[in-house]
Amino acid sequence: MMKRGLKIMPFVWLLLWFGCFGGSTKINYKMALQNNGALKISGPDGVVLDEIQRDSAAWQNLFPVYRMPADTDMKDFQRPQPGSYRLAGDAVIFTPDTPFLIGKTYFLRCYQFGEGKSSWDMLKNRQKLGSQAYIDLTFKK
Repeated sequence: MMKRGLKIMPFVWLLLWFGCFGGSTKINYKMALQNNGALKISGPDGVVLDEIQRDSAAWQNLFPVYRMPADTDMKDFQRPQPGSYRLAGDAVIFTPDTPFLIGKTYFLRCYQFGEGKSSWDMLKNRQKLGSQAYIDLTFKK
């Protein structure tokens, strides 16, 4: 019985080893403030954007824009800026309901849907199970 357990152990270690490393599908988001006060977000795959363009509620969940609070530790508790989203070629254009204020800082939260899924990513970044990896891109008008 003990010999059989020892024969299986290397296979278990190999499975654990390969399970910790996943392929990376990191998306490089770019944003630019337009002259008309809108925010242009580029980087996501055009095919994905075409698929979700019909669902207007999904845009705010995918690319929420927030005003930076004075206490940056509280930025996870901010409400998203209201506004409208539209697709323009391979980019998403966000037009806020009220213009961005001059001198104020805002941030765009970009979720990295391919990142943070492997066991190694969760250990390395000290992520909680089920949490979604994201990056915050800040901008100032």
